Amino acid sequence: MPSSFPAPPPGVELCPGKPPILRVEPAGDAPSWAAEHSEALRAVVAQHGAVLVRGLGLRHTTEVRAVFQRLTTRLMVEKEAFASRRIYSGGVYSASKWPANQQMCMHHELSYRLEFPGLMLFACLDAPTRGGATVLADSQAVLDALPAELTERFEREGWLLTRNYNDEIGASLAESFGTEDRRAIESYCRANAIEFEWGPGRGLRTTQRRSAVVRHPVTGRRCWFNQIAFLNEWTMAPEVREYLVDVYGADALPFNTSFGNGDPIGEDVVQLINRVYEDNTAREPWQAGDLMLVDNVRTAHGRDSFEGPREVLVAMADTVLLSDCSPSVQVIAG
Repeated sequence: MPSSFPAPPPGVELCPGKPPILRVEPAGDAPSWAAEHSEALRAVVAQHGAVLVRGLGLRHTTEVRAVFQRLTTRLMVEKEAFASRRIYSGGVYSASKWPANQQMCMHHELSYRLEFPGLMLFACLDAPTRGGATVLADSQAVLDALPAELTERFEREGWLLTRNYNDEIGASLAESFGTEDRRAIESYCRANAIEFEWGPGRGLRTTQRRSAVVRHPVTGRRCWFNQIAFLNEWTMAPEVREYLVDVYGADALPFNTSFGNGDPIGEDVVQLINRVYEDNTAREPWQAGDLMLVDNVRTAHGRDSFEGPREVLVAMADTVLLSDCSPSVQVIAG
């Protein structure tokens, strides 16, 4: 469904292989600037899928939180996290804890949930000495570049995410569900179309089937929207995968993905998806003080490996219901 947006501000730099960049020199404090230019920034995101704002000079967490709050009416609380984060007040988080020497594959945040953020907010307080960019890819371009036979299968069957929670690796039950109470977790799983099975101790195995292709809730454009490659065993570094298989077994990895009918996804398919992502990647190294807004449905994001310190804060906003995105696979919540 078409929609009109405010005209984007002049001066947005559009360069191949880079996200749109808006260089600014705020006359006052950054939160006031963000409040004044919120609609204009959203216009750029609506038109291009993302915008990197350079020149705000963001310096500390309190300031970042104030800027985030000026850009949206409410920040989301993360549920079903796959990796640990440091939690700041008011819905502001650290970036996911992920090994610095490993690439974080492209994905759409929380795309396995029935409710997910429509807008991602990032702010850099400390830029690494090398690498570490939050990289972006247009989901429609990725969908168009993937083989039709593959996308048609995923559109028809959807994809399965299987998680095995334990106390040793990945997000804990408390980090994912906000509680360790079994009844509360089971109630959440039923309400969110997640199959579950308890194992020894506090072990929990969950499976959820989701659509791989959805329509953007505002524009109606078809988007490749999932975490099929990111959460698949073949995206892991080979030595990491071998270690996890040796410790937990091939059927008990912390997370893995498969075709919607349960068939395994081969290494060749995962490599193909990641190669298409890389062919459509836009990247710009962080500078301390940067702000970035990303349409989470239209635009996938990831992270380059890096060296040196890196502090990037994250917030999620503009809740979207999967049911409002014309999912190709229907789910029934209990």
